[in-house]
Amino acid sequence: MSTNRFGVRTLARGAAVLSAAGVIALSTAGLASAHVTASTPSPATKGGYTKVTIRVPNERPDAGTVKLQLTLPPEYPLASVSSKPVPGWKVEVVKAKLPKPITSHGKEVTEAPSTVTWTADAGVQIEPGQFNEFDLSVGPLPEDTDRLLLPTTQTYSSGEVVAWDAPPAAEGAAEPAKPAPVLNLVAKAGGADAHNASATAAGSDEHSETTTAAAGTDTTARYLGGAGLVVGALGLGFGAGAVLRSRRGSGKPAA
Repeated sequence: MSTNRFGVRTLARGAAVLSAAGVIALSTAGLASAHVTASTPSPATKGGYTKVTIRVPNERPDAGTVKLQLTLPPEYPLASVSSKPVPGWKVEVVKAKLPKPITSHGKEVTEAPSTVTWTADAGVQIEPGQFNEFDLSVGPLPEDTDRLLLPTTQTYSSGEVVAWDAPPAAEGAAEPAKPAPVLNLVAKAGGADAHNASATAAGSDEHSETTTAAAGTDTTARYLGGAGLVVGALGLGFGAGAVLRSRRGSGKPAA
């Protein structure tokens, strides 16, 4: 009897440890992703066009997000910036004169979008514990850099303004508290049409959103599935041990 009680206690402790580890892992993942971030449905190609999704989580327990302003890098002007409508939000793209004209599709461009601002309608906000996504189609992307920083300010209903504008940390250094969203760029493959390839990816809104959701679900399932397998293995091990000890005590040979 004492041996069985020992096995039950050990199994309970093992399950508790696994449960705590799962909570820590999921909490850490949540904290790590609680930033304003930029992503694309496929690698953004230099010289091409792409869809950029700005994901905005609400980090305050007692206020909602009511405004978002994204600043486009003046050193790498983007001739074309268009926004996807977001229900309940107004969007404004403001242009600025360029210090040096650029050429896009054979035409000289003297001004380019400098900021994109989303403002919530009355009674609309990103509630505490929720997030929203804001899509842009941008291009042509610069060919002489590997990334674009997209500093963004997030305004809460309380009046608080949070600036997500810190550049990425150097390798091995700690991540800044308020990192700016980053758009990473890749070189165009030999013979590929960067405009068409990126435009096709940018137009696949439903597919990319489904893929993103599936990826998130799969990650969560792996966390839970892995913990379940370990708990199951522990249970089987203790169960087999209990059966073996029971048979030894009764004088019956083990199967």
